[in-house]
Amino acid sequence: MEELAELTRTAQADVVAVLTQGRDQADARLYVGKGKVEEINRLAEELEADLIVFNDELTPMQIRNLEQVIECKVIDRTQLILDIFAQRARSREGKWQVELAQLQYRLPRLTGKGAELSRLGAGIGTRGPGETKLESDRRHIRRRISEIEAHLAEVKRHRQLYRDRRKKNEVFQVAIVGYTNAGKSTILNRLTDAGILEEDKLFATLDPTSRRVRLPGGEEIIVTDTVGFIQNLPHQLVAAFRSTLEEAAEADLILQVIDASHPDYQIHMEVVDEVLAQLGAEAIPRLTVFNKMDAVEERPIATISGSVLYISAYREDDIERLLAAVEVHIESGYSRYLLRLPTARGDLYALVHRNLHVLRENVDEDGMYYELEVKGKHIEQLSPELAEFII
Repeated sequence: MEELAELTRTAQADVVAVLTQGRDQADARLYVGKGKVEEINRLAEELEADLIVFNDELTPMQIRNLEQVIECKVIDRTQLILDIFAQRARSREGKWQVELAQLQYRLPRLTGKGAELSRLGAGIGTRGPGETKLESDRRHIRRRISEIEAHLAEVKRHRQLYRDRRKKNEVFQVAIVGYTNAGKSTILNRLTDAGILEEDKLFATLDPTSRRVRLPGGEEIIVTDTVGFIQNLPHQLVAAFRSTLEEAAEADLILQVIDASHPDYQIHMEVVDEVLAQLGAEAIPRLTVFNKMDAVEERPIATISGSVLYISAYREDDIERLLAAVEVHIESGYSRYLLRLPTARGDLYALVHRNLHVLRENVDEDGMYYELEVKGKHIEQLSPELAEFII
């Protein structure tokens, strides 16, 4: 409920009251009991509220029934999150993804006057004009959904081409994932001059941002900031943002950022695990980063296996430690090679410098060979000829 209040404030609304009800199961017709609906009505009138938000996804029938008995507008948690996404989307792709999710949410909930005007009789020619309008609205929405899906399929194809090119060039890819407002954008801004919006609000960033980052040893990697996760993320959004979230599934390393100062950080970690499992990214190596350590007195208990780092994104030395930890992970998968390349083979020399990390190099006494110590992986795949010059 605290998170719902925070979501409501993020959507630029003021929370004037919070009501809860303990029931074994939700009421199929009204979600809450009839007495609770009357209480909501009285309180809304007394506080002059103009919006009621339910902390769950309501069925189309529940919303219809509630709006008939409650004097003001009724929305559910899903609609609230969709509204925040609509406010925050900046890129063309982000706007398409949000519109797609909104249309998919609205389609089964289309009623309006159609419900009152339709089915005036049982025979042919006795249907009400409302049904025609309803069908035309549905057709329009389905047509728009098809258009957006076609646009997004093209964007996804382009993004996949970029990913394939990075993989072909052996560029190491890191995805920053985590619960919303964990500090992912702040970390990327500290690693680079990405200039991403930083706010103490939920879903400050929707559009993925990729930047080149140079590690202490000189190697360049690609780091991508992704959209934040949240409990019960509406399935329409997961589907719409799948191509964006796939940045995490294609990464070589996932940086899972956790807000160490949040009392429910354990639940946040579970939510991130669930979404990554949906994306098929649970097997990708992970570095767990507890952020906002400047706001806590004690270290949170890490109940996960693997590498764990405790940092504050605003401390320069912590960012350096983070880069060093990423570099250690990368190097753990590298092998070292000694190469003796003829100076006449400038093509192979350029290939090595472009795709491998050169630790040491010099030219032999006769000036005929480059003697190189390099580290990397799959050196044989770069060029079959290169393997011949390994000492």
